[in-house]
Amino acid sequence: MNSRALLPTLIALTALLFLAALSIGPSFVPPSALVALLSPDDDSPTALILREIRLPRALLGVMVGMSLGAAGAALQGLLRNPLSEPGIIGVSGGAALGAVIAFYSGLASGAYWLLPASGMLGALLAVAALQGLAGRGADMVTVILAGVAINSLCGALTTLVLNLSPNPFAAFEIYFWLLGSLANRSFDHVLLALPFMALGWALLLSGRRALDALSLGEDTAASLGIRLGAVRARIIAGSALAVGAAVSVSGVIGFVGLVVPHLLRPWVDHRPGALVLPSAFGGAALTLAADLGTRVPLAGGELKLGVVTALLGAPFFLRLVLRARSGGA
Repeated sequence: MNSRALLPTLIALTALLFLAALSIGPSFVPPSALVALLSPDDDSPTALILREIRLPRALLGVMVGMSLGAAGAALQGLLRNPLSEPGIIGVSGGAALGAVIAFYSGLASGAYWLLPASGMLGALLAVAALQGLAGRGADMVTVILAGVAINSLCGALTTLVLNLSPNPFAAFEIYFWLLGSLANRSFDHVLLALPFMALGWALLLSGRRALDALSLGEDTAASLGIRLGAVRARIIAGSALAVGAAVSVSGVIGFVGLVVPHLLRPWVDHRPGALVLPSAFGGAALTLAADLGTRVPLAGGELKLGVVTALLGAPFFLRLVLRARSGGA
């Protein structure tokens, strides 16, 4: 497969997995029946399940996967570190901490939008802290160190909230939310997260040319008219908006922003700018596939999405380690 066929192939794969997400569940719905059942005039139980449960879940799978994949690719290009992912700048940890505080304070039991809004606020505060800690003219190493520090602090505070939670049922609810899931989401979550994600996607895609220039080195990029500070602010803000909104509605889902760019990088000739859009659709496909894996019936209940993505991602990195070891030998 050449680079020109990569994006259409990923879009087609995402579309097929989207149809599978609508069809597969406790009751199977043939793809041929989906169009009729999604009609607003059909008020049968199956049609209501499709419109109110499976369709929002599938849409969020696409949106969350696109956010994680695009942000992971953009951050790897910006920081010139193939192990970079949204958590490295504190976005995921900040969003998780904001949502956990909403659980702890009881805000999550109020209006439906208070939980995701708290998560997005946490992500934006984490990025503001990153900018304040790293400084405007900081180099990339300082940005990474600041992000790791903020992410570690958010993780410690999240654990502290869990430890101090007086209600064991609230603690269990927080714990399971942190595992990540798209189940029991509605169109309200889709409509709340979509504007923030769309703005984040636009910022990430607008930096593609600059990412290609940065791959040649900061001095070369500057000679081409690239303003490093502006590019860094754009990519970090885009990641904060897209990933913060994703974590706020789905919980923490790891490895998508890390694995997908690695898998697709050879197909775009290792150009970081050209990797962002394919990684968005690759992330959507991986998230939809992992969410289908959560629907496997188990005695203990449904698997969590974050658990499935971790089970898929960890062996991939073990393979990378073994390949690097054999290459070094």
